[in-house]
Amino acid sequence: MIIAIDGPAASGKGTLAKRLADHFGLPCLDTGLLYRAVARDVRARGGALDDPAAAAQAARILDPASLDDPALRGYGIGDAASIVGRIPEVRAALLQFQQDFAAQPGGAVLDGRDIGTVVCPHADVKIFVTATPEVRAERRFLERTARGEATSYEAVLDDIRRRDERDAERSEAPMRPADDAVLLETSNLDIEAAFNTAVGVISRKVGQRGRS
Repeated sequence: MIIAIDGPAASGKGTLAKRLADHFGLPCLDTGLLYRAVARDVRARGGALDDPAAAAQAARILDPASLDDPALRGYGIGDAASIVGRIPEVRAALLQFQQDFAAQPGGAVLDGRDIGTVVCPHADVKIFVTATPEVRAERRFLERTARGEATSYEAVLDDIRRRDERDAERSEAPMRPADDAVLLETSNLDIEAAFNTAVGVISRKVGQRGRS
C-alpha cells in the first residue's frame, strides 16, 4: 500500500505521515529532506542555490545516509529547499530515488508536495493536508521559539506565504492536490483528530479497493 501525503509547509503532513507509517507498519520518507539536503550541499560547496548545474550535481550525488543531519531541520533551510526545488534537473535527479522507496515490498508512506501528482500518481491513497497560512505560521513560530530561535510571527508568516507562492507557481511539479486526493483541512484539528480522520480515509479507500 502506497500512501501519498502532500501539502504546504507546517500543515502537519510530516507528523501525520510518521504516525500513519507507524500505525500501518510502513517505511516513511519525508521527501522534503531530499531538497533540504541538496540545498545544504550546494551551500557547502560554495554554490548558488539558483544555479541549475550546481544544484543538479548535488542532487545526483546526494548521500541518502546524510538525511538524518539535524541541520536539515534548522531555520532557513526550508526556504533554501524551495529554491532548489524549482529546478527541473534537481527534481528529475531525485525522482527515481523517491519512486524506488515507494516500490518497496508492502508499500510506503511518502510526504511532500508532488507525491500524489508526480512521484506516485498511482498511489493507493492520496491525502492533501492543508491549513490557513496564519495557523501554519503560528505552528512554525511556536516550534522555532521552543528551540530557542529568535524570530517573530510576522517573519514566519511572510516566509510561509513566500514558500507557498514559490511551490505552487513553479513550472516543474507545482504543489497542488491530485485530482483524486482527499483534502484534509487541519486548521481546527490537533494531530490526534487529523490522524484519526486520515486512518478513516485510508481504511475506506483500502476497503473499496478490496471489494472492487
